[in-house]
Amino acid sequence: MRAVSAAALVLGLAAVATALKEPPTSLQIGVLKRVDDCPRRSTNGDKLTMHYRGTLFSDGSQFDASYDRGEPLDFTLGKGKVIKGWDQGLLGMCVGEKRQLTIPSDLGYGAKGAPPAIPPNAALVFETELIAI
Repeated sequence: MRAVSAAALVLGLAAVATALKEPPTSLQIGVLKRVDDCPRRSTNGDKLTMHYRGTLFSDGSQFDASYDRGEPLDFTLGKGKVIKGWDQGLLGMCVGEKRQLTIPSDLGYGAKGAPPAIPPNAALVFETELIAI
């Protein structure tokens, strides 16, 4: 009985710790998949083709995913065509590389959000995959 109570306490504390996780105050870039052979890295002005999955930092709920549509997104890096967190977080990326970008609100959609899916002042998490430059 005590083992069950201790396990329940540990699980409960883990849930509280996750719920109290503070949103990021700066861009965080994690490499999920590295590429060994990278003859060219992304730079400002490059047209990128990306697959992505976007979730809310607060609860992990998905708000958008190019994977679900089966169609990657094309845009020019560094020209303000995407949120600032992408313009900054996708620099120096190799074709085939996957990154996780944890983006504070001010580098995402800010105080306005993007209703109804993204509330005001929301921190975002994107799994990104560079398909082509």
